[in-house]
Amino acid sequence: MNVRAWFLIAVLLLPNWAHAQGYAGLGGSAEGFAIPQPGYQFQFPADHGPHPDYRIEWWYLTANLQGENGRDYGIQWTLFRSALKPFQTDGWQNPQLWLGHAAVTTPDNHFLAERLSRGGIGQAGVTASPFEAWVDDWYMRGDDLNSLQLRASGAEFTYDLSLTAQGPLVFHGADGYSVKSAEGQASHYYSQPFYSVEGTLHLPEGNVAVQGQGWLDREWSSQPLAADQIGWDWFSLSFDDGGKLMAFRLRGTQQDFTAATWIGADGTTTPLRDGSTRFTPLDTARIAERDIPVRWRIELPERGVDVEVTALTPKAWMATRFEYWEGPIMVSGSHTGRGYLEMTGY
Repeated sequence: MNVRAWFLIAVLLLPNWAHAQGYAGLGGSAEGFAIPQPGYQFQFPADHGPHPDYRIEWWYLTANLQGENGRDYGIQWTLFRSALKPFQTDGWQNPQLWLGHAAVTTPDNHFLAERLSRGGIGQAGVTASPFEAWVDDWYMRGDDLNSLQLRASGAEFTYDLSLTAQGPLVFHGADGYSVKSAEGQASHYYSQPFYSVEGTLHLPEGNVAVQGQGWLDREWSSQPLAADQIGWDWFSLSFDDGGKLMAFRLRGTQQDFTAATWIGADGTTTPLRDGSTRFTPLDTARIAERDIPVRWRIELPERGVDVEVTALTPKAWMATRFEYWEGPIMVSGSHTGRGYLEMTGY
């Protein structure tokens, strides 16, 4: 059996990798794995690397870009790690599984690609120093997270981008301990939301020189959802005045749970409690036989935020093994800007 077939079978049998109608699998048992705890002391560069004693983890980069003619684009580069068992070894007995997603979104199209792999044989992995995350020939790498080179490709696209951090790392929740439910499920979660980005997109329309802003999320956990939570709506908003907002709504069968982080232009953060941010879908599009919200009202009264966010295109459906919507958004209202939206479980 080849590596990709082995990975696919393992992933389909693994409860924490759930199809779009079953993201509640992320609320399943985490027996034997480490559980995030308050007061965790981050250590860098080590925490930029993998945490094999936790069940799931990701390195998640999105960027809002513009071409020389002002046309808007978005890109995604993601590497997911999932563990069958809480340890790491070399060779074929390695229990770490890897999944890569990449996409380019234009006002008219959405191009995507997926890579499946496993750890222990060099096909995919992450090293902390010098930093490199890779699967096959896709990579995100640099001496550290301050300066990165990013590459991915699919049948209809390639991109080569350079990223330079213009601000500090930020930590969500209580110093990076991000609570996800009233029952207390949580993750360790930090971001680098201050990247300036430049490079080239290679698309069917031709090569496009682009520049813009990037946002990297780092998160790991073993049981990030409660048993009744079925999916989430996650927003990263970069406002034209320099401020930023990370906000999410976790949808439950009984009640929703929300959290957010206000990020000042200087990188100072304010965690925002459950219920402080209001999320109202305003319009949906029929995508993949689902009604997906593609226009939202986001309200954060204590910061004077009352904005409407609209998808650059409704077509940003990730028709991967585990389907979800992920794409760039435009922000108008009390604040203007751009951002990214991820929606799962629809």
